[in-house]
Amino acid sequence: MTQPVVRPRALTIGLHPQALDYSRFPGLDEAQLTARVGAANAALQDTEFEVTPCLVGASPEEAETAIRTMLANHSFDLVMVGGAIRAFAEHTLLFERIVNVVVEAAPGIRFCFNTSPETALDALRRVSASV
Repeated sequence: MTQPVVRPRALTIGLHPQALDYSRFPGLDEAQLTARVGAANAALQDTEFEVTPCLVGASPEEAETAIRTMLANHSFDLVMVGGAIRAFAEHTLLFERIVNVVVEAAPGIRFCFNTSPETALDALRRVSASV
């Protein structure tokens, strides 16, 4: 009898497209980013990972609540935190809160970081290869 293949479980945490300041990105709007995130999430479903996306707003408190709920109900091997959360000074508290809640709620989880929705798979593969 063949054992089922166990795929690494990954939580991807990204900034919800509604929470982004598009004045910084000429030529990009919420609809375009929403489509890119949706396409990236769909592409992640047909990979070696079992991916659960979690889009958060800019509120550190609300993000913490959402992430705690995810981590209380599921276990994950990896967590990817998106570039829009990390790259902008106005999201420093959000990023800090996310890292601290994940470390507290999921000891031993591995972190990875993407630079765009399209680089999520590369980030997950980079970290899972080093496990």
